[in-house]
Amino acid sequence: ADVAAQLKRRKGAPVISPIAAEAVRRIDAIFDVERAINGKGITERLALRHEMAAPLVTDLGQWLRSHRAALARHSPVAGAIDYMLKDWAAFSRFLDDGRICLTNNAAERALRGIALGRKAWLFAGSDRGGERAAFMYTLIGTAKLNDIDPQAWLADVLARIADHSAARLDELLPWNWRQPQLALAA
Repeated sequence: ADVAAQLKRRKGAPVISPIAAEAVRRIDAIFDVERAINGKGITERLALRHEMAAPLVTDLGQWLRSHRAALARHSPVAGAIDYMLKDWAAFSRFLDDGRICLTNNAAERALRGIALGRKAWLFAGSDRGGERAAFMYTLIGTAKLNDIDPQAWLADVLARIADHSAARLDELLPWNWRQPQLALAA
């Protein structure tokens, strides 16, 4: 109700539905839990989610279903509720795995470089060049996600790949790659 009252007072601002305002309040309570447990270990985060967030998520789901039944089929709020309920399993997946983040902010930050460098990608010159660039960007991004220096990984893989067995190429993928001991000693 507080959010709706604030929006009603602003000149020219759209009036927000009380149901939408309450949904935002309930979702924000779930985010409050996530902010409180941010930085904790996977196991502890999962336990705290079960204790603190799971009841809020269950309550939100029940609340959404009960209010959805009272809304007209073509209502914008009904559409938003339908969208959330349709993907409820995906939304609530964070409750089953302490590694999963409630938001996709990390993925969006990872893609930011692509969006910012959009015009720089014109060097690809063709669809095939674009596919190659996307392939390389994916491998480099995967190396970063696996805490591997992409430049060291790529230099090592390019130096070794000609003599490496095709049946064992998976050993050179970022999540399986191990820097040679000689380089580590240096």
